[in-house]
Amino acid sequence: MPRTPLAFLSPADQERLRALRRMKAIAVGALVFMAVVFVIAFWLQQRQPWLGYVRAAAEGGMVGGLADWFAVTALFRRPLGLPIPHTAIIPNRKDEIGRTLGEFVETNFLAAEVVRTKLTQTAIAQRAGEWLRQPSHAERVAAEGSTIAIAVLNALSDDDVRDLITDLAREHLVDPEWGPPAGAWLEKIVEADAHHGAVDLAADSISTWLDTNGEAFAGLISRRLPSWVPKLAHRFVDETVYHEAVKFVHAVQADPQHPARLAIDGYLGRLADNLQNDPATRAKLENAKASLFDSPRVGALATEAWNTAKAGLLKSLADPASGLRARAAQAVQEVGERLTTDAALQKRVDTWVSDAAVFLVDRYRHDIASIITDTVERWDPAETTEKIELMVGRDLQYIRLNGTVVGALAGLAIFTIAHAVIPGV
Repeated sequence: MPRTPLAFLSPADQERLRALRRMKAIAVGALVFMAVVFVIAFWLQQRQPWLGYVRAAAEGGMVGGLADWFAVTALFRRPLGLPIPHTAIIPNRKDEIGRTLGEFVETNFLAAEVVRTKLTQTAIAQRAGEWLRQPSHAERVAAEGSTIAIAVLNALSDDDVRDLITDLAREHLVDPEWGPPAGAWLEKIVEADAHHGAVDLAADSISTWLDTNGEAFAGLISRRLPSWVPKLAHRFVDETVYHEAVKFVHAVQADPQHPARLAIDGYLGRLADNLQNDPATRAKLENAKASLFDSPRVGALATEAWNTAKAGLLKSLADPASGLRARAAQAVQEVGERLTTDAALQKRVDTWVSDAAVFLVDRYRHDIASIITDTVERWDPAETTEKIELMVGRDLQYIRLNGTVVGALAGLAIFTIAHAVIPGV
């Protein structure tokens, strides 16, 4: 019997233990019944000869029951505690059983062809799609994904993230030289006249500002005139400057070939060329870039941006009614719908899953099977015996019961044949 107290077993193991005890009691009861019948028949067979047949049946039943009791018991322990060879097989050969079981699983269940055949016969993508397209399932996936994402975000060190962002920014933004690619990009813009829209926008913005902020020119120039100049002249100068500025901007707006526009075209063309070919211009750009990224303020802004983004994500992920969770659930449903209806996508997903599973099995099947071997090796021999007996012991008790019945029938048959064949018996 397993030595583990009933209270420490799982509910399933408790039920197995109760069933094992019931079957043991039945098997023992059958053996005791045969023994009682044998004693009574042996005692009375001189007076009632027909009881000889009963005695032979009971005798055969006892022999069969005892033989099967010995065989079943020898699997798990030494019968009656006697050091009989080839008994207590499971505790004595525990490690070998574990290795054999691991090899059996590796050879017969983790073979590439077995896995591929099984997966090929299973519509994985379609089944997954039918499950994911259900709103409740999609919400569950979104909820579980949010829980995982929250755990990951909380586990991340803000300092590590900041250092990672800094390293990535330096690798991909700071270290590469900006001049040649920026010059090439600007050259293409100028050649395509794509910058004209920006010039038009700037001119329109300046014109709008001038039209609504004429008073800003009051004193802009006149305050720099000598104090002996009359006030009337001050006003005249300011108004003249304002009107000339308005006329200039309107002229730029109206004339696509205005000298100011051409000057901007020429400047941008020269800047594009210098960024690509002039070491001094490229050096200035690199110095400005380095100053910008090395500025403590930029680092503080990056840290603040990460903290804000993290806090926002945590809040949205934790709220079942947030837009992020709703969109995630909707996206999962859409994926499920496509997996259900798109045959081409189903085929690609099924092929990908099969290939991935076969790859993992081919590469790691020995490691997977070794889990069985290692686990069994770590088990205590008595614990191993109890676990296995709980799993198969009830069925083995049927062997004892069957042995008792078959032994009785065999004993009766042998006794009957002997009386019929051998004279004088």
